Amino acid sequence: MQNKLQLLLVFVLIIGIIPSRAQQQDEDIQLEETPMPAKLLPYNNPMETSGDDFAVEEAKSEVKLDDFQKDLMRRIADIYRMHVNAIEAQIQDDPLSAETHITDALNAMQNLLDTYPEVQSNKRFSALYRSVMTEYREFYGVEDSTKEVKGEIFAIQKELYSEEDNWMNENEGYVLPDNITTPKTEVPLVQNRQVNRHLMYYTLKRPEVMETWLKRTKKYFPMMKKIFEDEGVPTELMHLAMVESGLNPEARSWASAVGMWQFIRATGSMYGLEVNWWVDERRDPEKATRAAARHLKDLYNIWGDWHLAMAGYNISPRGLKRAIRAAGEKDYWAALPYLPRETQGYVPGFIAATMIEMNPDQFGFKGTYEADEYDYEVFEVAPLMPLDALADAAGITTEKLKEYNPELLRWATPPGNSYPLKLPTGTKEQFAANYEDIPKEERSQNVAMHTVNRGETLGYIARKYGTSVRALYETNESLSNTIYPGQKIVVPLAPGSSEKIAVNKPTHQPRGNTSTSQGRSKSKAPANSAQLTYKVKSGDTIGHIAEWYDVRAWQIRSWNGISNYIRPGQNLTIYVPQSKQSYYSQINSMSFSKKQELEREQRSGKDITEAYLASADGGEEVTYTVQSNDTLIQIANTFGVSINQIKRLNNLNGSRIYVGQQLKIK
Repeated sequence: MQNKLQLLLVFVLIIGIIPSRAQQQDEDIQLEETPMPAKLLPYNNPMETSGDDFAVEEAKSEVKLDDFQKDLMRRIADIYRMHVNAIEAQIQDDPLSAETHITDALNAMQNLLDTYPEVQSNKRFSALYRSVMTEYREFYGVEDSTKEVKGEIFAIQKELYSEEDNWMNENEGYVLPDNITTPKTEVPLVQNRQVNRHLMYYTLKRPEVMETWLKRTKKYFPMMKKIFEDEGVPTELMHLAMVESGLNPEARSWASAVGMWQFIRATGSMYGLEVNWWVDERRDPEKATRAAARHLKDLYNIWGDWHLAMAGYNISPRGLKRAIRAAGEKDYWAALPYLPRETQGYVPGFIAATMIEMNPDQFGFKGTYEADEYDYEVFEVAPLMPLDALADAAGITTEKLKEYNPELLRWATPPGNSYPLKLPTGTKEQFAANYEDIPKEERSQNVAMHTVNRGETLGYIARKYGTSVRALYETNESLSNTIYPGQKIVVPLAPGSSEKIAVNKPTHQPRGNTSTSQGRSKSKAPANSAQLTYKVKSGDTIGHIAEWYDVRAWQIRSWNGISNYIRPGQNLTIYVPQSKQSYYSQINSMSFSKKQELEREQRSGKDITEAYLASADGGEEVTYTVQSNDTLIQIANTFGVSINQIKRLNNLNGSRIYVGQQLKIK
């Protein structure tokens, strides 16, 4: 069996090829057929180079092409090995090792994307992504439906960005309305063939869709206009949300970009949006709009032109820079023929939507649409309160409550701090009167008791509650790899945010305006972490540093408020678990080859940090008294130590603890 898997691995690696520009464009058109993970956009100025000669820079890229291919193939081969190890572990009935290998493969793919954002159009990576994600879904029992595209905008985009234009031929006699009175705007509303194509589509092909969007503008635009004014961004850019999501807070793309402004998780995190198992602030219309305004302002500070800034919202800086280099001038319309088809239609689509919304009656729409403006009242509720009970207290349906709180993903408010629940205006008084009457027994605890159903696996149960298979083993004494229907399993619930959720601004952003030409805000340190400083050496990349410290590249960018560009001698702030600080503090003084050697050992499955800590236990010792509902994993997370360290220090053979027990913790 092992030999067959190895042969399959070699075959998959051999048949992949680096796609040409034409092949990449073909793949861009077929996004829904080949789902790919989204990437974080680097924020260094892509137009700043060591010289002004585009041809010289192109030649430099060609010299490095072989090195890029070799590094790419090595990393892909490493991830395939993790993938094969995960399958082998499941054959050996070892779900703990399988989960470790699956997690390592997912993290390694993310690091690869962070290092080489353009890799998502590479055929080798496409095949790798499908294989690893298939195993992830199988292990955790994830149905493909959980990743379904949501929102009418994506069917519209598929039609608009296709090469099929028969509908235009049917309306060859279409003439733009005379004397269109468009208000003066800071962003130029250019009229040309590309814009006319979108005007025809929205007015003749899909007028019912535009009417839906126009109605939504009445609900969301007053709130959005105020935020864009606060952030110093042209208010007409609100219309970009129409072509991004159709102003739908629950929109989800094939690449898991979410919300009205279609943030991927990493970019949302850069602008303070909290995303965890319980909440997703990308779905919050108000918070996501503020993040988008800051994002657009940053892009304008890079490109110096609003059309290019909008294009940069849709495509990576590397791709946009390549198109500008091909065009020979820093202009969106000149670069347009060299852009992917989606980005070719992005700015024209924005201009068309803006023109129609500003003059609906001149384009055949009735001009007045009614909808209640986005408004709410706030009531602080306890953690882990069931949403159905809260809805009853407000006298509304659970669906209505979720409509006002679209960021809430589960059946209850998150654990930890109190939660600022949004309520329809006029219901707060009734809610306050009924809130205290909600029975105590309806309130969840930090752990759940799960009864196993037929067909369920440990992976499925872990994902259902936002935890891991390892946490299930550490919480349940003598848990076997084989579970059976009717069996009771104690499940520690996933933690919530590391800080209190904000009401109407991104949770992890300071209150002031953070979008400046000098730099971006820095995110806060994770809970139970220690701060280290790494001095950049020649040859280092953010991707390398992320691998050495076992973090994500986007986290390093976020902690330091930087782009993908780093220079030798630069000091970077890195946060690592307190329990492993002594290990990670050595990395700064290691040679490049030594760090890469340790990384290869870790990829092979060896836990090098645990091995180091086991031979160097130390630190201040404290005594902790076990409280009601405590679990070993919760105590370990609280003190920033590992489960094994607590077991080793207290001579524990299993994971069972009891109220009043004294535990030694270093």
